[in-house]
Amino acid sequence: MIKRLALLAMRGAPFARLVSLLERWDSWRANMLAVLTYHRVDEVGARPYLSPSLLSATPAGFTAQMEYLARHHQVVAVQDVLAALREEKPLPPRAVLITFDDAYVDFAEHAWPVLRRLGLPVTVFVATAYPDHPERLFWWDRLYQAVSDPARSALDTPEGRIPLGSAGQRRRAFKRLREHVKTLDHDAAMAWIATVCGEPVPPPEPTVLGWDALRHLARQGVTLGAHTQTHPLINRVSLARAQAEALGSLEDLRREIGDVLPIFAYPSGGVDTQVAAQLALAGFALAFTTERGLNDLHTADPLRLRRINVGVQTPLAALRAQLVPATSALAAAVAP
Repeated sequence: MIKRLALLAMRGAPFARLVSLLERWDSWRANMLAVLTYHRVDEVGARPYLSPSLLSATPAGFTAQMEYLARHHQVVAVQDVLAALREEKPLPPRAVLITFDDAYVDFAEHAWPVLRRLGLPVTVFVATAYPDHPERLFWWDRLYQAVSDPARSALDTPEGRIPLGSAGQRRRAFKRLREHVKTLDHDAAMAWIATVCGEPVPPPEPTVLGWDALRHLARQGVTLGAHTQTHPLINRVSLARAQAEALGSLEDLRREIGDVLPIFAYPSGGVDTQVAAQLALAGFALAFTTERGLNDLHTADPLRLRRINVGVQTPLAALRAQLVPATSALAAAVAP
């Protein structure tokens, strides 16, 4: 209830005026970095076979956010972050890095044209087992497919039978089951998905960008980074497998794209001290979590950088508040 009220407040003009005041008077320091995380940019309901939980913005909303960043912040490339960490050149005040996870097809359709028009750099993290394999769906999209199937009035799970008789029941079932899957070790989670969801039904079009499209984007200036091969929570697999997934995705990118940076995004933020240490041993220079917040590059662990997730219900003022050092933590606590 408190979070819902806070979200309503963030949509109002008084909150936007307060954020404008804070932006004007807060202390903006060099080498303070905000990293934004997007997944999908599309119209609501445009792809009903994909989970709406990863819809980050509508095309209009994304355009408004990017135009605001272009006017009021310094959007930097991941190469600039690496240079700052090497103490070659500090990041400017109000530095923002834009990232996308999972390489959904709508990035090329809706996000990249806006970013390219505005001259804003972007990094896309690719789970490399999925390009050119339309029969492979991310597990959350498989779960959403099963829950939203109109032919099903209920879903049988190892935890019991879950009713799906109404839109509300379907929404609650998806949220509950998604969170349950995240508590399981990776192999157990995938077995659970296979048992509950059955064989995935390929959607009418590919959901993830293919290698030709990724090569085209790379030639146009999009930075591509590793996101594992099969998108496991790599703190829920063995250390050897975690390293194999991370290095495998980097090797896939190098084979298909050419020279790419040793950067990584943890799937669903799954990281612990041992996993981060493995990535360091494997030669990764940067890695990104899903923990919300800003990064002071003077003190931040480059293999556990925080990011700010953007959701389709995130008002522009709420996003702006998370970029202000004085209010970032508080705004992150109530942001959708």
